[in-house]
Amino acid sequence: MMIRRMLEKQEEEYLCEYAALAKNTKGRKVKVKKCDLRTEFQRDRDKIIHCKAFRRLKHKTQVFLTPEGDHYRTRLTHTLEVAQIARTIARCLRLNEDLTEAIALGHDLGHTPFGHSGERGLDKICPYGFKHNEQSLRVVDYIENNGNGMNLTAEVREGILCHTGEKKSKTLEGQIIRVADKIAYINHDIDDSVRAGVISEEDIPVEFREYYGTDTSGRISKMIHSVVENSKDYTKIHMDDQGYEMLMNLRKFMFERVYMNEFVRAEEQRAHNIISELYYYFLRNPEAFPWQDNGEDIHRQVCDYIAGMTDTYCVRRYTELFVPKSFTII
Repeated sequence: MMIRRMLEKQEEEYLCEYAALAKNTKGRKVKVKKCDLRTEFQRDRDKIIHCKAFRRLKHKTQVFLTPEGDHYRTRLTHTLEVAQIARTIARCLRLNEDLTEAIALGHDLGHTPFGHSGERGLDKICPYGFKHNEQSLRVVDYIENNGNGMNLTAEVREGILCHTGEKKSKTLEGQIIRVADKIAYINHDIDDSVRAGVISEEDIPVEFREYYGTDTSGRISKMIHSVVENSKDYTKIHMDDQGYEMLMNLRKFMFERVYMNEFVRAEEQRAHNIISELYYYFLRNPEAFPWQDNGEDIHRQVCDYIAGMTDTYCVRRYTELFVPKSFTII
């Protein structure tokens, strides 16, 4: 007990007055004995790292579907980059780094195969709609551990849900993830797009290059500095107005030139077709997937099953069910 209490005391003495302290957590849905060695937020971070949904992120697309090459980002590397950026911001502002890291590591656990293409596909099909932040919360609350969930603290759960969408996190640590996520994906998507030959560095409008620089490291550094310098009053986590406007315009440029370009859209349609075929097949044949007669609607269970797939497993299931198999006539 002494080690955990020592860590809680260190938080109280070092972190700023606006930080979320582990000892003051709103707690878990199911009360459990506290760990002797770790704070509650450290414990949540470790639960997420060891869960199956986290391991599957390494085979889930970030932007380009089934890219050939060892250096393209996956959903896992994106998650780690978000965590690194978020931890740096939290450390500089003396906010709770453990809480920040736990939210960052869990924020995309509910993401579909084929990145946002898969998300849009399921959103069109599922009668409940589909948002990956809501699915991430569903993963940690219900799906992991054979349907028992991970029993995370309220602060981590709320941060995961609010990392995108209209609702903003009540904790400053949760707000950090919202900004760090944008900083990470815009910059690494530029890097991957240049590597893929979709755009060149010179294609980026000159005003962005003049303001943020011409390399990934420099751009990220300037954005982090802006967040830290402009969040010191602790009213909210944010960049300066000009920097944020530039970031959003850079995001708009990426949508026009990368996310919605002809090649990516063609691949997105293929992803939609795969997901749609699988979805309706499982509705008609519940015995073909791990359906459970537990009172939950079959649409909900099919959506959970497909959302949890990796890109490779999704393609493999599609191939097994819909692609004719060759055979030899003797």
